[in-house]
Amino acid sequence: MSLTITLVQSNLHWEAIDTNIAMFDQKLCDLPHTDVVILPEMFSTGFSMNVKPIAETMEGKAVKWMRATAQKINAALTGSLIIEENGAYYNRLLWVEPDGTMHQYDKKHLFSMAEEDRSFSAGKERIIIDYKGWKIAPFICYDLRFPVWARNTVDYDIAFYVANWPQKRSHHWKSLLVARAIENQAYVFGVNRVGVDGSGFEYSGDTTALDPAGTLLYQKSHEEAIHTFTISKEHLTDVRKRLPFLNDRDSFVMT
Repeated sequence: MSLTITLVQSNLHWEAIDTNIAMFDQKLCDLPHTDVVILPEMFSTGFSMNVKPIAETMEGKAVKWMRATAQKINAALTGSLIIEENGAYYNRLLWVEPDGTMHQYDKKHLFSMAEEDRSFSAGKERIIIDYKGWKIAPFICYDLRFPVWARNTVDYDIAFYVANWPQKRSHHWKSLLVARAIENQAYVFGVNRVGVDGSGFEYSGDTTALDPAGTLLYQKSHEEAIHTFTISKEHLTDVRKRLPFLNDRDSFVMT
């Protein structure tokens, strides 16, 4: 069994929803066949704490664009954006399938160094998405630093992180992605942005794909890039069979 993934590493236009949507429309118009397309964190605005003027509801234009685009490209489309709901704001990852099925994950670990915790409400639930015979765990940026939250207690096959992770801590990004793949024996993908944001932070991208043994499948730095590749369930099963480390994992209840 295989799954084809497309990772989209892009610059982002600061707090400009319409411009970002138009940009991604252009980027995705000529994709090869793919099953999943992953966009960066806050793909419609950049990593802004100026939430009130730019937040959308679940009926907003970026959400509607995701629904229409998933149907158009016949692939699951995912990325995070700023959502307002019942007076609270969330850094919310949406997973939208071609038939309109939608899953959502609200970022659990808010980046206090940028006062994200003052502007947003934290999510409380981790989710697992079942898609085309694969179990997929989505996470957002700062979640990468917290291995307990990502611990593979349910035998997920893939974990992915969408991010606005700054260049000055790129070594942490690359190292922690490898650690998450090895310790959880899962495919791990990290999709980051490039360029400079409206707060002056630089991003080197370093969008990465790793196999369940932590072997590097792809990594791209410092420029926009779209990469499509196919992964194998048989390879995942073989890694876990040859090195059955997960059989000895600690038992605990995720809270």
